[in-house]
Amino acid sequence: MTGNRSFPDDAASGFPTPPRSFADREDREIRIDGIDESDLDAVAEMYVEFDPADRAQGIPPAGEERVYDWLDAIFDDGINVAAFHGDDVAGHATLVPDEAHGEPGEHAYELAIFVLQQYQRAGIGRELLVTLLGHGAREGVDRVWLTVERWNTAAVSLYRDVGFETCGSESFELEMSLRLAD
Repeated sequence: MTGNRSFPDDAASGFPTPPRSFADREDREIRIDGIDESDLDAVAEMYVEFDPADRAQGIPPAGEERVYDWLDAIFDDGINVAAFHGDDVAGHATLVPDEAHGEPGEHAYELAIFVLQQYQRAGIGRELLVTLLGHGAREGVDRVWLTVERWNTAAVSLYRDVGFETCGSESFELEMSLRLAD
């Protein structure tokens, strides 16, 4: 048990690391790479375009100024990857340190992932997720958690498929966690 959150005993491993490319189900060439502040404008543009109906738990925030404030916060300490279709950002995933749920001097990381609507259901989310986990493991992350709305069966299935386990639930959300191998 770490903080008030449990993590699986067995570690998941074998996740790919960025940079990498693949053809999605629509036969679009997608490149996934680690990103930093130099990519902030391109990622912000994706979130400004994001359909408000696909927002979950208040993120991504609505409005350009709020998007930039949110991205500034997660880019500061987080580990980030983006999926690019040409120069356009098709998706973004982040691991943000959560000091409240780590051992002294360590962190668990909260995961968030978003794929722009016109790129959904093409396999990009899965590739973005596993690449983020590989990048996180390479950077020394060993505990990852997330919350997902329980009705989002596609996301819950994907998370379970890559190794996340349910560790808690509220009326509308599941909390899931994963331990990464060193």
